[in-house]
Amino acid sequence: MSVREVLTFPNPVNEKAARSVAGGVVVLAALTLITQWWWLAVLLAAGFALRVAAGPRFSPLGRLAVHVIAPRFGEPRLVPGPPKRFAQAVGLVTSAAAAVAALAFGATTVASVLLGVLVVFATLESAVGFCAGCWAFGHLMRLGVIPEETCAACNDITLRQRENVAQPA
Repeated sequence: MSVREVLTFPNPVNEKAARSVAGGVVVLAALTLITQWWWLAVLLAAGFALRVAAGPRFSPLGRLAVHVIAPRFGEPRLVPGPPKRFAQAVGLVTSAAAAVAALAFGATTVASVLLGVLVVFATLESAVGFCAGCWAFGHLMRLGVIPEETCAACNDITLRQRENVAQPA
């Protein structure tokens, strides 16, 4: 198996698993804020890096969400993968910046604000299904910053409906 095959992000993605991962992010980020154990921000960033690189394949939180938590919520609800990968990349940048701010520069206020923002958006994803990274991804596609071929299903809702119907139960 080549590196390229190993480092692929799933498409489509089970939204229930993505929301479960977001719930885990909320817990870890909130724990970091409450305890001020800034090394947890490094774990948070590492988890995001693993999920950006290969989806849930190497992420303990991703595997827990896909194999244990999401199946308890019923049949998968499939959504396009590229926007979810983009959202994970935004989480990586935010959590890595928080870790660097706190651990390298002692800027714990900056780190707290960054993790606070992460908690807000991960809570929105987990609790109500609003993915801010996916929303931004869509706007970047409409502006031409992200090429349309990156996510054909993002542009054509009928493709998503057909993919959901075509998936075996």
